[in-house]
Amino acid sequence: MVSGCVTTQTTRDTSAANLPNPLLNASYTADADNAFVMTPATVGKKAGKVSFASESASRRTRDMAHWIVSTGDNVNMPFAIVDKVNAKVYVFNADGKFFGAAPVLLGIGIGDHTPVGAGSKPMSQIPVKDRTTPAGRFVSVMGRNHKGKDILWVDYDQALSMHAVVRGTARDRRAERLASPTPTDNRISFGCINVPTNFFNEMIKGKFSGAGGVVYILPESNRLG
Repeated sequence: MVSGCVTTQTTRDTSAANLPNPLLNASYTADADNAFVMTPATVGKKAGKVSFASESASRRTRDMAHWIVSTGDNVNMPFAIVDKVNAKVYVFNADGKFFGAAPVLLGIGIGDHTPVGAGSKPMSQIPVKDRTTPAGRFVSVMGRNHKGKDILWVDYDQALSMHAVVRGTARDRRAERLASPTPTDNRISFGCINVPTNFFNEMIKGKFSGAGGVVYILPESNRLG
């Protein structure tokens, strides 16, 4: 289930209504198959485009940020874009000012949808193939998990959250996976999005507290439209 994906919203400029939503872009396949991005951008902000400063980002991530700001799809709330292919999250304020980026750990299963009922099962009963991080647009709010830890509820019904990296088992090597220079080993969670602790406290908790924000998770294996 993809929550809240919409193709039109109130626009901020005369051309924005005609911009395709990158979440629904039929050309996603070629982009998803591209190798991950490691070289930071060296060019400055182009006219009408959201600046990522010197941070590396895929073309689809940049297109997504531009579409969000141009259409006002984030409804004047801070927003984050999760690029699953590159295992990275980017955080912006309501006007599209870039706050920062960090690597993420994602669901070990490849896919863009969570099977019905998976969110209500004990984690040990979820098959590996169903431990996916679903794609879509999610209005998200800060909350607490069953242990009282701060988390960002991305989709409560699917038990999908973003939180500071957890220790897990020794063989999970979650901290090491986050610190590695490539995204090839960043699939380990049951579906939730793990981020570095400092990044969670400063960027996620710091920016999404209060009214919350919008999290956009780009698809990796299926076109959502």
